[in-house]
Amino acid sequence: MFTGIIGHAGRVRSCEPDPRGGTALVVFAPTLIAEGAEPKDSICVNGVCLTVVHADVELVRFDVVPETLRRSNLGALRAGEPVNVEASLRAGDRIGGHFVYGHVDATLPILAKRPEGQGSRMTFGLPAELARYVVYKGYVALDGVSLTVASVDAGSFDVALIPETAARTTLGVKAAGATVNFEVDPIARYALGAADAYAEAYDDRGAVTTEELEWAYEI
Repeated sequence: MFTGIIGHAGRVRSCEPDPRGGTALVVFAPTLIAEGAEPKDSICVNGVCLTVVHADVELVRFDVVPETLRRSNLGALRAGEPVNVEASLRAGDRIGGHFVYGHVDATLPILAKRPEGQGSRMTFGLPAELARYVVYKGYVALDGVSLTVASVDAGSFDVALIPETAARTTLGVKAAGATVNFEVDPIARYALGAADAYAEAYDDRGAVTTEELEWAYEI
């Protein structure tokens, strides 16, 4: 479990194919190791929950299996690229963002990025099958970063990026045309799933609407 508050700025040392399939990802993250990261720990890298298989004084190594490569953009990483790194949540830690599992639902394209006030506004493509989980003022995780939805349109949504987030995450350097790993808010997933099951069992009104989910966020 993670919170979407990026604690460490990592950098890819290598991302090489494994002869057995998948890739071996090595990340330079000395501050993460100084925090005590060791083999078997769960670490979120660009929004993907990975398990540490080796750690030394500077580098952390992960095995990225084919399923993870299909679901995320980790396979496109190249040596020298920055990555967002977050250690898993510990009991008693402050939750500054929202619950993030590191289970990627889709990779989304950045459609536009434009200055707005002190920060910028980013527009992302949104697949129809995931649209019901994205509502105004709801949460999303983009490359592991917890963000609030600023607006929603057919096939897209916006977030407002503050300077602090731009400076501390890869979203500050990503531009239109790049992709991000996307995870819906698990609370929205569970709420809609439960409500749909209830509706199917007790009435015929159909699936819960995005308006109802927005109302749930308000309360």
